Amino acid sequence: MEEKAKVQFRQSIVVRFAGDSGDGMQLAGTIFSNVSAGLGDQISTFPDYPAEVRAPQGSLNGVSGFQVHMGHGVHTPGDECDVLVAMNPAALKQNAKYLRKGGAAIVDIDTFNQSGLDKALFTTDDPYTEINLRGQVVEVPMTSLVKAALEDTGMDFKAQMKCRNMFALGLVCWLFNIPMESPIKFINNKFASKPAIAQANEKVIRGGYDYGHNIHASVSTYRIETEEQRPGIYTDVNGNKATAWGLIMASEKSGRPLFLGSYPITPATDILHELAKRRDLGVKAVQMEDEIGGICAAVGASFAGNLAVTSTSGPGLSLKSEALGLAVMAELPLVLIDVQRGGPSTGLPTKTEQTDLQQALYGRSGECPLVVLAALSPTDCFNMAFEAARIAIEHMTPVVLLTDAFIANGSSAWRIPEEDEYPEIKPNYVPDSLKAVWKPYMRDARGVRYWAIPGTPGLEHLVGGLEKDYNSGIISNDPINHARMVETRRRKVENVAQDIPELQLRGDRDADTIIVGWGGTYGHILDAVRAVRSQGKKLAMAQFRYINPLPKNTADVLNRFKTVIVAELNDGQFASYLQSKMPALNICHINKVQGQPFMVQEIVNEINKVMEDE
Repeated sequence: MEEKAKVQFRQSIVVRFAGDSGDGMQLAGTIFSNVSAGLGDQISTFPDYPAEVRAPQGSLNGVSGFQVHMGHGVHTPGDECDVLVAMNPAALKQNAKYLRKGGAAIVDIDTFNQSGLDKALFTTDDPYTEINLRGQVVEVPMTSLVKAALEDTGMDFKAQMKCRNMFALGLVCWLFNIPMESPIKFINNKFASKPAIAQANEKVIRGGYDYGHNIHASVSTYRIETEEQRPGIYTDVNGNKATAWGLIMASEKSGRPLFLGSYPITPATDILHELAKRRDLGVKAVQMEDEIGGICAAVGASFAGNLAVTSTSGPGLSLKSEALGLAVMAELPLVLIDVQRGGPSTGLPTKTEQTDLQQALYGRSGECPLVVLAALSPTDCFNMAFEAARIAIEHMTPVVLLTDAFIANGSSAWRIPEEDEYPEIKPNYVPDSLKAVWKPYMRDARGVRYWAIPGTPGLEHLVGGLEKDYNSGIISNDPINHARMVETRRRKVENVAQDIPELQLRGDRDADTIIVGWGGTYGHILDAVRAVRSQGKKLAMAQFRYINPLPKNTADVLNRFKTVIVAELNDGQFASYLQSKMPALNICHINKVQGQPFMVQEIVNEINKVMEDE
């Protein structure tokens, strides 16, 4: 009698693809996550790849990974994976630590020859025991099977091996009961201009799926317990793409054309790429000669009446600081997107950190306040890019939006919003009643300067980097006037607190301890709080998206707790900022600066230590 496959039902499942940088793990993971999102699953992804252009094939330094968490109740890519796909010994060695006990490691056994083991620095001929592999191993001759499947195509061996990732994807699709139609449609769309490549990949992905049926008795398959989703059209979106789309929505809602002045830098370049595709929507995306040119072009575009944006990462933010100060002095709307990465200097270009916070808050000459925001997740990048543009235009101020490599490159399932879900953005134009008496630095009741678009009759004017007279707008060196203008710019930013949501408190309101974070650590902290509360302990949580100014109820929320734990991917920058605003807070720190996101269990362990010491 034929043995039936073992089926495991889960609320969520994690799979990790790992191989050489040239093995196409990012593409396989992207297709798998896109298909999962299209089926209605919540997803969270974590692309983890080296900064080197191409490390030696088969070496430990050259391993590239892509982890996908799919199901419901999904907020992080997962600490551990249920299934690890390893395309060579180095990939297995580098990623075995992420395999859940009892999980399955699928390996291309054809690569586990002596040469492959030597490159991965194995010292024995039993690699599984050597690395104390905790799961079941499924040995699949992927290289041989792909070569056999494509032997009649005329493709050379090197071209054939570029299809191995699709064999692995087909096998994983079988493992998770995902129909072949969706990934094949993705492949045909991607390689529409190269039909021979599309046909080869389709043939290989079907081969991987069919191979799964042939080994069904030797490995468990997985099914996700269904959960009803909000009706709508779903897709997966990474943070950089969501950021670009949020800016486009803001342009539509404000009636101002979108201009991006930028320069390529990892991991922010995809924002430039995405907006460069959108000339059909009136977007002007200009790659300048350097980071300084990018922001200076954006400042000029803002003066000319555009929704002006510049995108960068930490090193570029340093270079843009002087022009950012110009935008503060000229009181022009400007959005600066900083996709944070490991530093300092060129540091860890493909890894994630939250180490630019103090630079965003203070990294300019003089008293130079501006608004600082942070996105929580890949999909929240859409919301916060829209919000950054709204605040910049309605309050006539530069806004720095902080994302990070983790959420910028990672993906989540996203329901495409309806147009009426986002409010109209109202530029602070010079009202008709004031045009006869208007001066360049005339303000409304909030202290916000009016925006005079060049070309408007009667509103010809100059703004610039030199201090201006409060009343006339002409250059002034008067000390009393300068103090007044410094105070005016500060109050204008502080008043933004009246126009943003209050801080939301989650968990136990009667707890003694609250854990807070900001930006992209949201999912990990949320899951950690749920884990601690499941142990019967009382704990509250708050996550900050609005950093300068802080939500107006921040002090009321935090001062009710005996202990405030601040978790962040730096050495304590947000904790220091909160302490400076609220000196009486008893703050404890959870910090990580390894170029990697938190593990949920890391946060759980640190919370328990703090609570035991109370």
